[in-house]
Amino acid sequence: MASLIEVDGLSRYYGQYCAVNNISFTLDKGQVIGLLGPNGAGKTTTLQMLSGNLAPSSGLIKINDFNLLTSPLKAKRSLGYLPDTPSLYKDLSVYEFLYYCAQLQSITSQAINPIITKTLERCGLEAVSKRLIANLSKGFQQRVGIAQAILHNPEVIILDEPTSSLDPIQIKEIRTLIKELGEAHGIILSTHILTEVQETCTHVQIINKGHIILNESILDLNQTMRQGGVQVITRLPVDIAVLSVLPDITRIEQIAHNHLKIHYSMTGNPIHQITETIIAKGWGLEEITPIKKSMEDIFLALTQVES
Repeated sequence: MASLIEVDGLSRYYGQYCAVNNISFTLDKGQVIGLLGPNGAGKTTTLQMLSGNLAPSSGLIKINDFNLLTSPLKAKRSLGYLPDTPSLYKDLSVYEFLYYCAQLQSITSQAINPIITKTLERCGLEAVSKRLIANLSKGFQQRVGIAQAILHNPEVIILDEPTSSLDPIQIKEIRTLIKELGEAHGIILSTHILTEVQETCTHVQIINKGHIILNESILDLNQTMRQGGVQVITRLPVDIAVLSVLPDITRIEQIAHNHLKIHYSMTGNPIHQITETIIAKGWGLEEITPIKKSMEDIFLALTQVES
């Protein structure tokens, strides 16, 4: 079965400046890709090209097997898009706006009311459906933006900062909604919140200076975060030079005379040698605990290396 999104060799230049540089990836049904990157990395430019709002300088974009450049109308029928700043008609009520969006999506008149009712419920907008959008809080306006993106039940949903300006309760509800939508759709979401990717997404991509520098499943990333270091506490001070020459050791941090953080290459696992050495030297091993890396650790390490 073809991927819902296929991107091949996608680039975008602004004059001599390359905002997105020859990226390629796919999105399949059931996947929720979290797109991470520092400011100016190329996230929003990428999403604007995927949504058809910005022409690429080169490269291929297919949505549901339709070429976005040569068959834009067919491709966009499978697409729902929430930009970082939703374009809302604020002089309309929530219901009126969604009714207008439903007509733009060619939803039949018989189906419009049931579909709007279901969408209002999914996005927690029932209580404000008759209020003018201009009179809603920024958080509720964000929900209206999400509602228009999913109204026509598209195969592909692109969300740029979907939980921006929401309170903690709303964030939890929208994350639950995204996970639910991800079971039957393909979703790409851009966010600055690293925990949001861990809690919501099935895959993560990190983009920096226009390049995709990481493209992994959350399961594989979680496995990586469980490896790579141990915290060691001993009764007596340790000779760091002795431990430093053990195979695969990359760095040792001395927190105190008898408290170390030992980092090692992912290709090896020298815990056994560390333990044996400490015992053999009589330093008195009191504690050895694996250090779990965080998503922030990985993000900073990758983006700083690329800087």
